[in-house]
Amino acid sequence: MVSKESDFLRALYQEWSDRMAANPGMTLLDLRALFDEWEKPTFEPEDVSYKTDRIGGVDGIWAHPAGCDERKVVIYTHGGGFAVGSSASHRKLAGHLAKAMGVSAFVVDYRRAPEHPFPAQLEDAVSVYKALMGSGIKPENISTAGDSAGGNLAVASVLKFRDLNLPLPGAVIALSPWLDMELAGSTLASNEATDALVSRSVLEAMRGMFLGENGKPDDPQANPLKNNFAGYPPLYMTAGSAETLLDDAVRLNDLAKAASVNTTLSIVAGMQHVFPFLAGRAPEADAQIAKIGAWYKAL
Repeated sequence: MVSKESDFLRALYQEWSDRMAANPGMTLLDLRALFDEWEKPTFEPEDVSYKTDRIGGVDGIWAHPAGCDERKVVIYTHGGGFAVGSSASHRKLAGHLAKAMGVSAFVVDYRRAPEHPFPAQLEDAVSVYKALMGSGIKPENISTAGDSAGGNLAVASVLKFRDLNLPLPGAVIALSPWLDMELAGSTLASNEATDALVSRSVLEAMRGMFLGENGKPDDPQANPLKNNFAGYPPLYMTAGSAETLLDDAVRLNDLAKAASVNTTLSIVAGMQHVFPFLAGRAPEADAQIAKIGAWYKAL
């Protein structure tokens, strides 16, 4: 049974979908204002402080849980189709995650599409990673994490680090990742009626802004499902059974297993896209974040 509290996210997504359908000419600025409401489902985590900062030339927000090990850092890349969302919309979610893990989190305001198409987002993630290592943080004490398009970046940035012959981080966490720029996942059709937000048409629009004129949907840096996961760090993914992007996480889990990666996939019945946004509000989100924290501490 899905909790009554979890319906808050479905209702918010349905409201967004209705507003977008009623205003097909909605500007990008209006869309960004809409998606900054993404912080609404998340209750403020207790005993977490925040600080605006710039790391490696990239703006963002630190989340510092009281008593955390500040020698360990999560680089958190927010979702929003690479074009919307922000550190402001995701700081509370990152705060809950960092608290469960016992670390600090830096929520990255990477350059967004369409003003800055691929690979600007990966370049910003690389800059943050290099700067953290340069400040004395050991790579094995850095994790990447993100949701939706930010989940793509959390996964793909580590592949980019590998291509650049950088030491790899200690863990990767992806919440409902959008990985497949070819939009070939089976659940895009089978879960169309149950996902209140993410449709093929929405993904096509976001993909066009992200890839721009020169990007290719099968580029293994934009589409991690086309990449090789040999030597990849431990990977944790979660997704809801009701969402259209479920198959992206399933396929990446299969790829990672085939490459002998320490991979975990947690699918939660009835949940919507990035259901951990319900942290502090719904038991499903709190339980999942606690699982991620326990998984990380056991590595």
